[in-house]
Amino acid sequence: MQKFRSTQSSWRSRSRVLATAAFTVSIAVALGGCAGQGAGGGTSSNKGDPNAKVTLDFWNPLNGADKPAVDQVISDFNASQDRVTVKNNSQPSDVMYQKVLTAVSSSDGPDLIAMHVGRIPQFADKGALQPVDSFYDNADYGSADIIPNLVSASEFDGQNYGVPLNQATVLMYWNKDMFKKAGLDPEKPPTTWDEFKAMVPKLTVDDNGDGKPEQYAIALADHEGIPVWQPLIWQNGGDIVSEDGKKSLLDDPKSLEALQYWTDLVKNEKASPIGLGGADADKLFQTQKTAIEIVGPWMTTAFDEAGLNYGITKPFAGPADDTILADVVSFTVPASADATTRDAAYEFIAYWNSKKGQTTWATGSGFPSTRSDLTADELKENPYPAVFGAEDVVANTRVLMPGIVAGPTITDSIFNPALQRVLNGEGSVKEVFTQASKDIQAELDKANK
Repeated sequence: MQKFRSTQSSWRSRSRVLATAAFTVSIAVALGGCAGQGAGGGTSSNKGDPNAKVTLDFWNPLNGADKPAVDQVISDFNASQDRVTVKNNSQPSDVMYQKVLTAVSSSDGPDLIAMHVGRIPQFADKGALQPVDSFYDNADYGSADIIPNLVSASEFDGQNYGVPLNQATVLMYWNKDMFKKAGLDPEKPPTTWDEFKAMVPKLTVDDNGDGKPEQYAIALADHEGIPVWQPLIWQNGGDIVSEDGKKSLLDDPKSLEALQYWTDLVKNEKASPIGLGGADADKLFQTQKTAIEIVGPWMTTAFDEAGLNYGITKPFAGPADDTILADVVSFTVPASADATTRDAAYEFIAYWNSKKGQTTWATGSGFPSTRSDLTADELKENPYPAVFGAEDVVANTRVLMPGIVAGPTITDSIFNPALQRVLNGEGSVKEVFTQASKDIQAELDKANK
């Protein structure tokens, strides 16, 4: 059985989210215009007729190497029946999330939105989304076959606001040719922090001695990308916030110790460039300027097309834990969608999570299936779903801050800026992150009032 250990937020967005205050104002304006009509483009011949033909405008941030697989599932669904037509509206995640704030009440807004589960509490708390418990109550939609912990990841305040679209575990890619050139065994990537640290001098190359390496051991993004630093804190026994979302743990000695260890490696040993966004980290690995990157299954296509000789394995373990970052993207339905639009969306969601839909998605994208009954043999056309969905991988995964309204603000407005200040020599780990912990506590207190 695949399962997630629960914790906390949202990632894989390549850009910062709006500040909480801006979010509150924008969503209040958006919701003020809602008047019970179908959300945006859910056009139908008769809104009151359950058999009416409906066109759904599906907004999603799946606009990278995974987009062809999304397009294929949508095309197959549209061809499978003649009542519901889904229009794929893939767009950059930062653009999409900002537009959603005002589009949910618009006549041309989305009817169905793919959203990282860490974002769901923020939107649900403001009334922008409707619960989808009725999807799970209907046995005809086949939700019993969806992995249970993917389902629970979108729960907020006693209700469920999402149905899983995908799951993504974040694993370590290493370039075997670069390892061999450095005199390292290309079949033996680092399995612990200390093993990685010992490899840094061999994998970081500064040929002209100017302090700016031409090659780095690892690419660690410090903003606008996967939160790769937070799992390093988990691996040392620390955390960002408590599991109940009420207390900041960033100033815990174990959290500070992990941050000191890794910021020293980056600043003093030049293990990674400073100032990387997620896309920058991807490009460094793709162009063989870094030997290691910790990233998800969506990059397999690009790395294969680049002709890289790479391996994929679990990230190196820390002194206390071997926790792996994971995320779930879920289908959500705008609060203003009427019953006809909602039920049409349910029909597509059920198809997406069917065996046929998930076989097409997983083999086309490399993502693991959302279903518990699809075997590696059934997905053998693509080797990556089995790698990223392996039992020993998903058994040790955690989602960053699920169910915490302030999660995106904590990550993008507090943690990342604090990390960048330390990496740029603008304060010590202890002083900067102790203050950041106080800022996080203030956000938690505000959200928990």
